[in-house]
Amino acid sequence: MDELFYKQKFQEAVDTISRKEFDDARLRLSVDVILESVALKIYKTEWSSNPESPLDAPGRIFFSVWINEKSIQEGKIYYNIHALKLRDLKPHKIPGRGFAEEFRKLFKHDQQNWENVNVQYGPLTLMEGWIELQPDQIQNDLHRLARKFLMISPMIDDVLDTYRLKP
Repeated sequence: MDELFYKQKFQEAVDTISRKEFDDARLRLSVDVILESVALKIYKTEWSSNPESPLDAPGRIFFSVWINEKSIQEGKIYYNIHALKLRDLKPHKIPGRGFAEEFRKLFKHDQQNWENVNVQYGPLTLMEGWIELQPDQIQNDLHRLARKFLMISPMIDDVLDTYRLKP
């Protein structure tokens, strides 16, 4: 895999995304190389057990779009939403499976808008899917996936609110 090429393409996509709506929703975007994959992550600091380091926190929720050698051979770009160690998120009391089930109930109404998506995973992967890899369309595809996630991100907030501890 030409890591530099894909990292540049992912970063160009992020740099050209209209940020106002993402900023208004308090969503942050990051491009990095993780486990031999180039990945775009979209997250909120409040979806993390460590707001000072939300991308590395043990407990966190984030949307990811990635490409690696295997996905290139398959002709795919993958995407998913991860919910890791939610018990670490304060001030919430979140049962892992409960959060996943509640999110999936809400997501069911939007699921048809996501290509090749599947929700038949354990509680750590809320959903996962893929789109066809078209190297000349990566920027547009990342924009489209980021925008779709922007539209469903309030579902995560809604489910988190149901598990917020009362003062």
